[in-house]
Amino acid sequence: MGDQKTNQHDDKSIDLDGNPPFVRIHSHAEIGSLKEIAVLELEDEKLGGTGSITRKKHSFKETSLSSDKYDMKCKNNVWNSIKIVLFSTKLNILIIFGPAAIIVHKTTGFHGMVFLLCLLGIIPLAERLGYATEQLAFFTGPTVGGLLNATFGNVTELIVSIFALRKGMIRVVQQSLLGSILSNMLLVLGCAFFCGGLVIMKREQVFNKATAGVNAGLLLMSVMGLLFPAVLRSTHTELHFGKSELALSRFSSCVMLFAYAAYLYFQLKSQKKLYDMVSNNEEESGIATSDDDEAPEISMWEAIIWLSILTAWIAVLSEYLVDAIEGASTALKIPVAFISVILLPIVGNAAEHGSAVMFAMKDRLDISLGVAIGSSTQIAMFGIPFCVIIAWIMGRPMDLNFQLFETATLFLTVIVVAFMLQEGTSNYFKGLMLILCYLIVAASFFVHVDLDSVVDKPGENGG
Repeated sequence: MGDQKTNQHDDKSIDLDGNPPFVRIHSHAEIGSLKEIAVLELEDEKLGGTGSITRKKHSFKETSLSSDKYDMKCKNNVWNSIKIVLFSTKLNILIIFGPAAIIVHKTTGFHGMVFLLCLLGIIPLAERLGYATEQLAFFTGPTVGGLLNATFGNVTELIVSIFALRKGMIRVVQQSLLGSILSNMLLVLGCAFFCGGLVIMKREQVFNKATAGVNAGLLLMSVMGLLFPAVLRSTHTELHFGKSELALSRFSSCVMLFAYAAYLYFQLKSQKKLYDMVSNNEEESGIATSDDDEAPEISMWEAIIWLSILTAWIAVLSEYLVDAIEGASTALKIPVAFISVILLPIVGNAAEHGSAVMFAMKDRLDISLGVAIGSSTQIAMFGIPFCVIIAWIMGRPMDLNFQLFETATLFLTVIVVAFMLQEGTSNYFKGLMLILCYLIVAASFFVHVDLDSVVDKPGENGG
């Protein structure tokens, strides 16, 4: 048996003809060399392991340093954004009047002082709102940017109107929206024409007549929507007294909102080339503008965040402002009509006023016209009907009957401005005439007595 095993072992190790499994037997020298190689490989692995550990430590340090740099960069961006938005203009000193108004309201309750402090506190907020909108417009293009400018420029008036509707102050809503249209068309556009004409005395400034004509047509349509309810009430020819006027106003508001939506489609999609001609004409005219003027100072998301913050703060102050209107009218002996039509819109239009004048002085009158007339069009065709629908939802009987005095004032204003725009040119004298017209309107509302009560009681106006 032992011999057989020996022979089998020898066959496995030596005889290869029978195809048995081949097993190699290493010598002592080979085994020693293999051990040395294994030891060397193990040492190399250890060295490689320490190197990888040091590399990992180094990469971790680099990651931590990069995260620190990122945090520092974020902090610097936040600080630069705050510095640009809040500390770049001296007008922002007036921001402190906002908290002061809240403190006075909580401690003394003197409505005249609260009203004045709220007015002063909202002025820089409205101006900064316009600045943030302009920064956002860099990322959207000229047409959408002009629309954003008009929209956020009217945020103050819309916020004040919604708070007034909640208080039942329907006449304040009507008169403040009317005053916003009058202020933009006469005061803002007049100052833009006047200042632009003084800077550029050698020639008349030129703007696009086609776009101005479309806006003038929409404003005349809004006058039609306001005129018929007022005439219906004044002539006592309603089919159902107190109800026909309200029903007509709500129907007309829906039609006006549809017309404004069609106008937006016309402006942004259908006839986009017509509105893009504004920027093309400016490029062809070779206006020298510095790179600083054309580059945004804050990022798009920073502009959106600032728009949200400023809108929220304006909403807070607007609530205190609306609460103080009646008391301020009594304390300061100023008619509520004058406060609503003249004072509130001047504050709310601070952003449009500054932007329109600045662009007119740079001979970019199409943008000035888009801000002033575009804002008026948006209030007339969107703001007023929107408030009627919101009041309908709230159960408030707001209608389009702005009374004959207010409606006649709007009608004459639209006619005057339409005549000023028909030639497609402007100069400082046209601007002066518009400003003087606004002074006449302001004096008229100072002596005007509104027969309707400030707070509409249930059952009035067809409710």
